[in-house]
Amino acid sequence: MEIRGPVLLPARREDIELHTADGLTLVGELALPEHRDPVATLVTLHPLPTAGGFMDSHILRKAAGRLPALADLAVLRFNTRGTTSPRGTSAGAFGDGETERDDVAAAMAFVRERALPRPWLVGWSFGTELALKHGRGQPDAVGLILLSPPLRRTSETELAAWADDPRPVVALIPELDDYLRPAEAARRFAVVPQADVVPVAGGRHLWVGENQTRRVLNEIVARVNPAALPLPTTWADQPA
Repeated sequence: MEIRGPVLLPARREDIELHTADGLTLVGELALPEHRDPVATLVTLHPLPTAGGFMDSHILRKAAGRLPALADLAVLRFNTRGTTSPRGTSAGAFGDGETERDDVAAAMAFVRERALPRPWLVGWSFGTELALKHGRGQPDAVGLILLSPPLRRTSETELAAWADDPRPVVALIPELDDYLRPAEAARRFAVVPQADVVPVAGGRHLWVGENQTRRVLNEIVARVNPAALPLPTTWADQPA
């Protein structure tokens, strides 16, 4: 079977709830390797909910559908406050990236409660703003992986603060992005010496198409569990 589109590879999948410090319940899903313990965890932060982003935005859904089986990763997805998906609606209202601080904290608290290993914050678009704004306050996070960061809500001060943080910051920048393209990204991220800015030729903000999906997932796994590379493109029902 070719691995593409919305395919779901074997995993243990569990509907979960997160509980924020300001009293909200957020809905989500945890996907784990079917027969093994995970070697690392992706705490995913979805694109802008007021523009249609949610926990099922396609790159995050495909990460959860594939990476527990292909790379032994745990994948945590959830709807930030006020966001709806087929899983349900998280309580509260959109906070323009500010009150979502408590959403990020609730996700990391869940990771600690479940003793999930080596959590990385993986943000896409608006989710990158949450990672950059609030990730420094989460010492358990191993690092940041930023997909299509627009750097619109992240202040220069918030970005520059990462220069004093030793954790890795990886930014995948589409060549044809709608908001931040590689040359400007290199300039903006220059204030963070450890930032790895990765231009993606032909890439677009929404990472549409199987080739772009595979590029993104391989880049994530290269940082989080490189021993699993290269990710296979086919799957047998009963792998050897």
